[in-house]
Amino acid sequence: MKLVVNGKSVEVAVPDDTPLLWVLREEVGLTGTKFGCGVALCGACTVHVDGKPKRSCVTACGDVGERPITTIEGLAAGDVLHPVQQAWIEANVPQCGYCQAGQIMTTVALLAAKPNPTDDDIDAALSANLCRCGTYPRIRRAVHRAAELLAGGPAR
Repeated sequence: MKLVVNGKSVEVAVPDDTPLLWVLREEVGLTGTKFGCGVALCGACTVHVDGKPKRSCVTACGDVGERPITTIEGLAAGDVLHPVQQAWIEANVPQCGYCQAGQIMTTVALLAAKPNPTDDDIDAALSANLCRCGTYPRIRRAVHRAAELLAGGPAR
């Protein structure tokens, strides 16, 4: 089966019903996407398919086909971080970091849909992404900072 991951075509020999999460981690070697709950409740496995967030733990490879998949590893452009990644660092968001790839991928989709989100927009978009460390206030600050960076705001 052919997949397009982070702009590159990859061939994988897996059954169509194999969860995308395991193909990305075990077959493609991209381990930034994490296994959390396995039932699409925590958000740790969030990737983009056609630019939309998808829970890769319950998304079958056969349902994706050749639609573009973006993982956390595909956000940066070479050595230049995506503005959301940069904002995450500036806001010192991660503690354990396990959920952060999913949080970041969901935030990228949020900011594509709502470039200047309110706190309520952020809470609604990220409410299904769980952070056991409770870094939600820092996440919210990082989302606002990322919106500034994407709008060409000042560097810090």
